[in-house]
Amino acid sequence: MLPSEVQKRLKRLAHTLKPVVAIGNKGLSEAVLKAIDEALYTHELIKVKVATEDRETRDSMIESMLSSLNCFLVQRIGHIAILYKERQETAN
Repeated sequence: MLPSEVQKRLKRLAHTLKPVVAIGNKGLSEAVLKAIDEALYTHELIKVKVATEDRETRDSMIESMLSSLNCFLVQRIGHIAILYKERQETAN
C-alpha cells in the first residue's frame, strides 16, 4: 500500500498519461505481463486499459498484474488501471 501523499502525487502525474498497454478479449497472457513489466521499468508509472465488460474479470486481471509484477495500484477508473513500480537500480 502506498502512503496517501505519494498516491495523491502519482494520481496527479498520471492524469495526462495515455494507456501504454491494452488488454483485450484474449486476457492476461505472459506476453502482456512482460509488456507491462517493461513499461513499468521504463516509466515507473503507467496506465493499462483492461477492455472487458465483466467487472469481476477486470478486477481479477488487475489483481493478477499486481501480484505477478509486484507493483502498486494507484487508482482504477472504469477500464483504466494506473500502476506504479519503483525502478530498482542495479549496482555495477
